[in-house]
Amino acid sequence: MEHLEIVWISFAFVLGFVVRQLGLPPLIGYLLAGFSISAFGFGGGEWLAKVSHVGVLLLLFSVGLKLRLNSLVRPEVLAGSVLHMSLSVLIMGPVLHGLLGFGPGPAFFTAMALAFSSTVVAAKVLESKRELRAFHGRVAIGILVMQDLVAVALLSFANGATPTPWALLVLTLPLLRPLIHRLLDWNGHDELLILYGLLLALVIGGSGFEMLGLSSELGALLLGAVLADHRRASELSNALWGLKEVFLVGFFLQIGIAGLPTLEQVGWALLLAALLPVKAALFFVILLRFGLRARSSFLAALSLATFSEFGLIVANIAVQKGFMDQSWLVLLALAVAVSFALAAPLNRNAHDLYRRLEPRLLKMESARRHPDDQPLSLGGSTVLIVGMGRVGTAAYDFFTQREQRVVGVDSDPVKVAEHVKKGRRVLYADSEDPGLWHNIDLSHVRAVLLATPDSEANSGAARLLRQAGFPGLVHATAMFPEEVQAVKQAGANGAYYYFDTVGVGFAEHVWEQLEATVPAKNDPS
Repeated sequence: MEHLEIVWISFAFVLGFVVRQLGLPPLIGYLLAGFSISAFGFGGGEWLAKVSHVGVLLLLFSVGLKLRLNSLVRPEVLAGSVLHMSLSVLIMGPVLHGLLGFGPGPAFFTAMALAFSSTVVAAKVLESKRELRAFHGRVAIGILVMQDLVAVALLSFANGATPTPWALLVLTLPLLRPLIHRLLDWNGHDELLILYGLLLALVIGGSGFEMLGLSSELGALLLGAVLADHRRASELSNALWGLKEVFLVGFFLQIGIAGLPTLEQVGWALLLAALLPVKAALFFVILLRFGLRARSSFLAALSLATFSEFGLIVANIAVQKGFMDQSWLVLLALAVAVSFALAAPLNRNAHDLYRRLEPRLLKMESARRHPDDQPLSLGGSTVLIVGMGRVGTAAYDFFTQREQRVVGVDSDPVKVAEHVKKGRRVLYADSEDPGLWHNIDLSHVRAVLLATPDSEANSGAARLLRQAGFPGLVHATAMFPEEVQAVKQAGANGAYYYFDTVGVGFAEHVWEQLEATVPAKNDPS
């Protein structure tokens, strides 16, 4: 049939849209679209396979852009990735083989595939809640990157390509790093930036590495890693995000088109999904043992409690190489879809879930504390500013000029370090952590300014402050008019709508300039 792309795009959009309206990740809709296309007798073809491969390469390039060696060698990240994956395979492999009747090959690859957590789902969940830079968010992302590195190693091994003598050219990548960085500096903020990312990920990293007899997946990852410490790495990653998501739709369609699941496979998928609580509990216990607080461990574990699209990529290679049957891939795709469906509502209500379980979870904490998870000391400050972006920084400087003792807190460690370097007293903390307001001494604080860009975070912090018995002033910023009333109901004394106050400040600034430059009316000159 000609113009199959019309069928693929139509099915993907309709089912992705319907699933999104149900509050579930659209990826589930794309898998269902693949199953539906298969049921109607349509195929995938070479074109869809190429689209799928581009999506995988862009995903790996994006992972490479996040590679920070110092964030990967931390004990909690190494344990949460390597130790968790090893224990998962050791536990699930024998269970799948001995109790559920899987063959040795399918049991190993299925256990390995199930050990991975979804990078896409976790990143989206943490980003939507503005928790990518929070401590538990950084731990979760670090674990995911380590898992992705293992996946790339497996892909390279499974592909079995024989490197050519020219493969030694890869060793020159560090020498090319200054040039690659300089070219990124010279690109603007428009389509050239996106094209440069595609050139690195698909042409040099993908096709270039294949010509050398190396894995294209490995090439995309390494080219991303070369730019990881560049100041515009995040900008490049954000620019490619939409393209990557669109091309990954092809990957999920291809998995679904591989075969319509039987009722037996649906039953097996639900049975595999029953292993998710075990997976999350294992993450939780490991992170606790490495000094994380119960809250940080719980939130990180919950964001990792999914099966992964990377697991499907590994399983897909295993099918292509004959290590396991095509039917197992369909089964795994179903299990991944079920895990996404469960993860969406759980992560949306993660903070409420923790508050309900807090008394039980606190009993499991270890006496040792991680350095990044310690209680705060405000040192007698009278003004506390939560959120040290542009608004929070301006407020900090305003009170400092009036000789007030000010302290700021922020959940972004990079931002905290920048402020400290400039001489401001800014501490790392997550304002949505219920334990934060119970573990710090607020007796000297007269006013708290909530200046985060997230209205829900501001409302949550105001509510927690009042629950902790704080009697002083609490004021917050608001991006939209309807947010003003919400934060007041949560306990704030007042809220300031950005655009009203910005307009007044702008006019005052111009008025001061006018008074300084325009002659008075009675001036004879």
